Amino acid sequence: MKILLAVDGSAYTRHMLAYLAAHEEWLAPSSQFTVLHALLPLPNGLAALLSDADVRARYETEAEEVFRPIRRFLEMHAIDALFLHQVGDPGKLVAASAEKGGFDLVMLGSHGHGALANVVLGSVATKVLARCKVPVLVVRS
Repeated sequence: MKILLAVDGSAYTRHMLAYLAAHEEWLAPSSQFTVLHALLPLPNGLAALLSDADVRARYETEAEEVFRPIRRFLEMHAIDALFLHQVGDPGKLVAASAEKGGFDLVMLGSHGHGALANVVLGSVATKVLARCKVPVLVVRS
């Protein structure tokens, strides 16, 4: 099974990883994992003050901070994964990556706001569910 883990480094990501660890069927040696972190773009004013190399370095640093504990978790479970980060709207990027990458499943954590909060605040999980043609497993906490 080819699984896309959409992560943001939050407690919701940790809950999703705990769920993954508690369900050994997901951790089968035949499973292929890709970990995706979608970064919000730097504000234009800030990005304009930095060189392209500095902007890339900021994104790399932020992504690695999110990936570091996830790498440790996956290594503990003897899982080799591909780690990717992209810049843009997280909901759109996760759904597009899932489809383009030919994934069988997308897993992500969510805070579990109600419907009214999703309308007002928006939700990455809601956007992924609305846009994704690949099955999505949302681990709510």
